[in-house]
Amino acid sequence: MGVRIALCQCDIAWEQPARNLARLEPMVAAADADVVLLPELFATGFTLAPAGVAEGDDGAVVTALRRWAARYGKAFAGSVAVAEGGRFFNRMYFVKPSGECVHYDKRHLFTPGGEARNYAPGSCRTVVGYGGVRFLLLVCYDLRFPVWSRNTGNEYDLLIYVANWPVPRRKVWDILLQARALENISYVCGVNRIGKDGNSFSYNGGSAIYSYKGEMQIQVPDHEEGTATATLELSALQEFRNKFPAWKDADSFTIVSDSNSR
Repeated sequence: MGVRIALCQCDIAWEQPARNLARLEPMVAAADADVVLLPELFATGFTLAPAGVAEGDDGAVVTALRRWAARYGKAFAGSVAVAEGGRFFNRMYFVKPSGECVHYDKRHLFTPGGEARNYAPGSCRTVVGYGGVRFLLLVCYDLRFPVWSRNTGNEYDLLIYVANWPVPRRKVWDILLQARALENISYVCGVNRIGKDGNSFSYNGGSAIYSYKGEMQIQVPDHEEGTATATLELSALQEFRNKFPAWKDADSFTIVSDSNSR
């Protein structure tokens, strides 16, 4: 059984949700895939002023994702600035054609860039099933923290990272995506943006899918806006896990959330 995953690598107009949604719809509509992945904060860019653009679960951006999923018969995943309970979250949504909407709040906020001063962290991982595949939802800076993504007991089959990962740290992005695939015996999908944001940080893409053996399956060319699609075979993954059951030797552990997490 295979699932078709499309990576949507794009530029993002700074804090202009309506403009970004209008530009993205033709791209996602044309993607020949079961699941379409969008970058982190794809409707606004990596803004540190969420009060001006954040919305609720029924806001314009999430409503657009629901509409696209129903209209085009595909699932969509990407993160959105969300206001809830007097706090702001960098919230990743996974929206199915049925209308079901599952979310994950970014756990590891980028303190060096000020994200932790403007957003609240999440405390729970989210694994969502779709098309017979189990997806773990993670966002950008989460990539640097392998404990949070550890695939204990083969809980998931495919690990998704949506990101705004800038050019100076691009090598880290490439290496860690491959590492996460190898250590978790899982497919890994990473989708990043291109262009320059409102704070003059530049992005060159690097959106790619890696196999459970750390082999690159597909990549969107650097600096280019567009989609790339790959079919990931779950049966091949299961066969490899049975043949090389390194996951059985993994350490057990418990993650203790801090008092500031939800």
